[in-house]
Amino acid sequence: QVQLVESGGGLVQAGGSLRLSCATSGRTFTSYSMGWFRQAPGKERVFVAAISWSGGSTYYADSVKGRFTISRDDAKNTVYLQMNSLKPEDTAVYYCAADFSSSMFLKTWLSAYDYWGQGTQVTVSS
Repeated sequence: QVQLVESGGGLVQAGGSLRLSCATSGRTFTSYSMGWFRQAPGKERVFVAAISWSGGSTYYADSVKGRFTISRDDAKNTVYLQMNSLKPEDTAVYYCAADFSSSMFLKTWLSAYDYWGQGTQVTVSS
């Protein structure tokens, strides 16, 4: 059974930084791509960033490009989302997800991901 557990969320002022972590277990970490999504209150869950199984490719939503960085540490079976220059509109529950398809393409839609974490709340105050 694959498990994804996010951590690192919290309350931060606008302009501040947070680093989210997603620890995985239950399957060889290096065999799948990972993604981060977020869901603001009353809104749909949307794509934030993705990283390939090798770590060689990354992709970002336009809204976070240049501010967020996704990375992975295969030795720790963990994927990270470094969030800088945070804005109030970044407030959301952040979810990590695993894509087991072994595709070389990074995906931005929810149904492409096979497993999800429980989410971690990020609140950015103005």
